[in-house]
Amino acid sequence: MMETPPSTATSPSNAITPPSLLVVLAHPDDESLACGGLLAWCAAIGIRVSLLCLTHGEYGQTNDRKSPRQSGALRDVRIAELDKATRILGITNVIIGDHEDGMLPWIDAASIESDIRQAINQLHPHVVITFGADGLYWHPDHIAVHERTTSVVASLGDKAPALFYVTIPSGSMRAVVDHAAKIWADRNLTTPSPRSILGVKDADAFGSKSAVPTLVIRTGKFSVQKLRALTCHYSQYRDCALTLVGTEDAPKLLGTEHYHRAGVGAKGPSFLEQFG
Repeated sequence: MMETPPSTATSPSNAITPPSLLVVLAHPDDESLACGGLLAWCAAIGIRVSLLCLTHGEYGQTNDRKSPRQSGALRDVRIAELDKATRILGITNVIIGDHEDGMLPWIDAASIESDIRQAINQLHPHVVITFGADGLYWHPDHIAVHERTTSVVASLGDKAPALFYVTIPSGSMRAVVDHAAKIWADRNLTTPSPRSILGVKDADAFGSKSAVPTLVIRTGKFSVQKLRALTCHYSQYRDCALTLVGTEDAPKLLGTEHYHRAGVGAKGPSFLEQFG
């Protein structure tokens, strides 16, 4: 079963249907980290942006060290954080799946594919974005979403939208960690500087051996919205180097996003290429 909270924005009022984009991801915060700059940019120029988040992220970390990691309260916290982030990014529709966090590779594939197919049939996107085969940093849930989304789009034949995969530029999260370390040192702090990225301890895993992008997007001022959306996911900020990224740093550290066109889905030019 999927939840569809009220829309967080209003689509442009036109007689002609505006271009539309659906992002299919696994957890709250994936949308902001992976492609927040592009999503904000698309929304700003009138493209209808929707998100299918397949879990509530209930087994993520928590900033409150006294709270149990499996707490049902964390599920609610993360959805509230997602709501705030999607409002900042201008996402029009948010659909939340009820699959168990951390179990997507082992859940019945047909169940996940049913949710993805339902979202596509409901929203009629011109473009779908999901994880690349590397799952941003080899996260099993992300890789499962990549596989399931690819399977659904491939099955749609002539009715399929264009499909793009998002990856993290190699070295970009290491640059965030190094930036945090420099600021820490400049402040003469003796405790270890923050070294994780939203709970991921190995910054070098991001973009490791990811496919070469066919589309590189530099999001400029929209990277500031991306940073603001990331800060909404505060429950995941324990020991997080992103806490030391300021708005003036966002274009350099968070402003480049990588995408590549899938071998399945609609062929020919899509509106996404205009951002490259």
